[in-house]
Amino acid sequence: MFTGLDLPLVWAGILMLAVFIYVVLDGFDLGIGMLFALFGGREERDVLMNTVAPVWDGNETWLVMGGGGLFAAFPLAYAILMPAMYAPIIAMLLALVLRGVSFEYRWRTERFKPFWDLCFIGGSALAAFSQGIILGALLQGVAVEGRAYAGGWFDWLSPFSVLTGFGVVFGYALLGAAWLIMKTEGEIQRRARSMASVFTYVTVGMIVAVSLWTPFLGTQYWARWFAFPELLLTAPVPLAVAVTTFFLMRSLQDAQHEARPFVLSLVLFALCFVGLGVSMFPWIIPTSVSVWDAAAPPSSQAFMLVGALILIPLILAYTAYAYVVFHGKVRIGEGYH
Repeated sequence: MFTGLDLPLVWAGILMLAVFIYVVLDGFDLGIGMLFALFGGREERDVLMNTVAPVWDGNETWLVMGGGGLFAAFPLAYAILMPAMYAPIIAMLLALVLRGVSFEYRWRTERFKPFWDLCFIGGSALAAFSQGIILGALLQGVAVEGRAYAGGWFDWLSPFSVLTGFGVVFGYALLGAAWLIMKTEGEIQRRARSMASVFTYVTVGMIVAVSLWTPFLGTQYWARWFAFPELLLTAPVPLAVAVTTFFLMRSLQDAQHEARPFVLSLVLFALCFVGLGVSMFPWIIPTSVSVWDAAAPPSSQAFMLVGALILIPLILAYTAYAYVVFHGKVRIGEGYH
């Protein structure tokens, strides 16, 4: 049925799409959780939570799809990466569970509401930091011997992975603040706009730091970004980041722009994903395992692709419907209870 298609490449694209959509959708609501720490009033925190209450649990559909797709389409990569990343992956999953529990319980109690608020903040921050750690550990390389992980328990922990961890934290905080600009009004919106300006500077600084460090992690990264003629193909990416940052800062300075900061923040994340793809391709585990080496048999990938072509449009449709239905502003006293 799919004769002529490079199925491993198709599935690599599907997984990248799933991860990107997850980062976009769950990124801003993890950012909202971290911004809880900067909004102390109960009514303000209720508004923050109500901006994401109708959509937050559906956002994590894409995380399940990314993990399940990696297991099914690239079992060798899954078998190597899981033992290499056990600690940050477990930390991320436990943090997401804690965050989900605190999301529901804080509405059911008065006495322990401050406790569950702290759990919501901590769970969101730990989940975001763990995702950044996983990204950094993947970029710096995983020790592979034969067809198995050959490293130690703490190989994922390094100055570079800590840097990427904080980069994701501040990036999600930027998405969360930009989301609040679009979904709130009055004092909350004004403070969110001010926070977004700060987080833009910090996020872009983190992007620059990670981008300058990455070429020194391996010769393949250096050649991809600085060797000629590859330089002619990769140079537009940092230029586009600079242009996007300029327009993002301008939109944050103009109170008339409410949706534009969020859209431009998403563009900034998309450009980071493009840069990540440029650095890693064709490796699924740099520079040990390519997407073709790790792929499941063609018959398996073709069978799963039929299901993906049916399910992905359905997921996109109900996700888009949810956002359209709940597209308006959230005000004090309104929303989820």
